[in-house]
Amino acid sequence: MDTAARVTRHFPSYTHTRDHLRDVLDAAGSGLVTSVTRGSEKFVVVPAEQQRKMLSLLRPADAQIVAEGGGWAVIFPGLPVHGDGDTFDAAVDDALEALREYAQAWNDHLHSAANHADNRAVVELIELSSDDELRTWVLGGEGPHVEASA
Repeated sequence: MDTAARVTRHFPSYTHTRDHLRDVLDAAGSGLVTSVTRGSEKFVVVPAEQQRKMLSLLRPADAQIVAEGGGWAVIFPGLPVHGDGDTFDAAVDDALEALREYAQAWNDHLHSAANHADNRAVVELIELSSDDELRTWVLGGEGPHVEASA
């Protein structure tokens, strides 16, 4: 029998999970689908980097970066977030700051608003990403950009 098949991956209660937290984290960390049940709810335990990578693939930023009025603007269709600046890089930096501010506001109060509730994946991606990772996501996974003149 395969070792992975013998590893406990589904933990049926809060108490069982608490008593076996190391096993929960070991199973999830080894890449196995791992769940925890509390009452009638089931939760999935996933390593943060694995979740970040998955979200960045499943939820592209779809950012539109346009030269506008002598500067640059970054627009995220479907999100109440934008950035602008005199240069391409300044506009992207402003957009990153706006994304971080939105994630904070979402966790503070917007998560319960009907028109923001579906943005959890984006907020999770923002919070799990470094600035460089977030920049790569905004730019569509492309390498470094050379600034064009506006």
